[in-house]
Amino acid sequence: MGKNVFVSLGLVLSLLMTPVALPTAAIAQSVSITIGTNLNRGRGITCSQGERLLRNRGFRNIRRMDCRGRFFIYRALRGNSRFEIAVRQSNGRVVDVRRIGRRR
Repeated sequence: MGKNVFVSLGLVLSLLMTPVALPTAAIAQSVSITIGTNLNRGRGITCSQGERLLRNRGFRNIRRMDCRGRFFIYRALRGNSRFEIAVRQSNGRVVDVRRIGRRR
């Protein structure tokens, strides 16, 4: 019985000594996208990956306009503006960003 008490006490002490993982502040990615911005560190992307990468950069309501060629074309909102973004499929680089209007 004495041995069980020491084992239990040792277990409790080891749990108390274990560092507690505290929540860390999220590190926001840059939401600035210009021509030449690399979304995927130079690796090729799929159309759905391009949509997700744009969402991670602050765009919302993303629509895939054309994902059939070498360039993927998306339309998305950011702030009060609408944008058309062209991303190269082979390396995930932004090749064109156009503001096409303001949101109403």
